[in-house]
Amino acid sequence: MAERDPLHAARRETLTRFGTLVNKELLRFWKVAHQTVAAPVLTSLLFLLVFSQAFGERVTVFQDVPYSAFLVPGLVMMSVLQNAFANSSSSIIQSKITGNVVFMLLPPISYAEFFWAYVLASVIRALLVGGSVLAVTAWFVPLQFEAPLWALAFALLGAALLGALGLVAGIWAEKFDQLAAFQNFLIMPLTFLSGVFYSIHSLPQVWRALSRFNPFFYMIDGFRYGFFGASDVSPVTSLAILAVSFVLVTLATLQLLKSGYRLRG
Repeated sequence: MAERDPLHAARRETLTRFGTLVNKELLRFWKVAHQTVAAPVLTSLLFLLVFSQAFGERVTVFQDVPYSAFLVPGLVMMSVLQNAFANSSSSIIQSKITGNVVFMLLPPISYAEFFWAYVLASVIRALLVGGSVLAVTAWFVPLQFEAPLWALAFALLGAALLGALGLVAGIWAEKFDQLAAFQNFLIMPLTFLSGVFYSIHSLPQVWRALSRFNPFFYMIDGFRYGFFGASDVSPVTSLAILAVSFVLVTLATLQLLKSGYRLRG
């Protein structure tokens, strides 16, 4: 029993460090919930109302699925991805600019603990916002869930991937302008061109082929499969692509943290 005590103490200390960092990240976005949660919900609702009114009677993607219902999963997943990215990236850049990032790097927190704490906080914020968007839009559009576990899997993996990518962006950026450029010229276009508002089968052949190089497309398409049981690509294929992407981004992020790139002055 005595031999197990040091190991038990080490695990408890690790959980304490990890939990403290996660709690810090959760409090950071929750204190401004009107901006981090309410604003994305309102934006998604406006997208739904505008696009469903403009195209609802003229666009049919899946048989027996109204266009307004087709929109909802895309809007939910778009909110999940954007907020997961925003949570980790904004936290890192704020810590770098204020100079307090060094206090998180000095304590005996491993790079893995640091990484997973930020990713977990990003996933929680993303799911909170996505769930809120889903709850609000459900008042306006009747929804169905053919494969809810698939939807949950894509939401979790997509949020984790964007949380990790947000860490990369936050580490790379040295000021808010650079972070905004990363989001406006990479994250936003990839999100809007991922099939949130349309099916890629409605595109010309060239653009349809190019869409398959967009990893965000597989997140949206796989998540939508959880609602309707129909998708442009097999959900197994989409999930595998996301899993590989997450592993690669995770390895790259851990290497950046280990090297101290743009973090240690």
